[in-house]
Amino acid sequence: MEKMEFDGPDSKLTGIIIECAIEVHRIFGCGLKEEAYEAALFWELQQRHLRVERQVACPVIYKGIDLSTAIGEHPRRIDLLVEGLVVVECKALPTNDYVFKAQCLTYLKMLGLKAGLVLNFGLPTLKEGIQHVANSGGASSLRVTATSKTSAFPPEGASGVGRPKA
Repeated sequence: MEKMEFDGPDSKLTGIIIECAIEVHRIFGCGLKEEAYEAALFWELQQRHLRVERQVACPVIYKGIDLSTAIGEHPRRIDLLVEGLVVVECKALPTNDYVFKAQCLTYLKMLGLKAGLVLNFGLPTLKEGIQHVANSGGASSLRVTATSKTSAFPPEGASGVGRPKA
């Protein structure tokens, strides 16, 4: 399959993701837990031969420093990452909340990605629960590789300062 690039909310890739989400909602309706919708959407996307990852760790970067270890190993997880380009957050709540979109935008910034979707399966029709999220900053300077060893705290015992006790 050809590599797809994001070019805005109406891109081919986000369109395919939405089609798959509509199929999941058509079959399940609303009323299940988020994890059920996420698993079904993951399966649907794989059936379309898309590269999709579940529960991807999202580093917490502040001014170029990975704070993930300071606050617990990657406490934030992205529901789905499609083709390495689009962050998908699945929700299953009876209302939309601005914080869903804000959370998705934060993930985009942390990963240096441009496109995200919040899909709230908890509403009577999925159309009401689709929110496009765009990081207009594009590729961010916040991008870090998974092998980054940068920590907000010095190693245990260095300079007499250690990590805070849990």
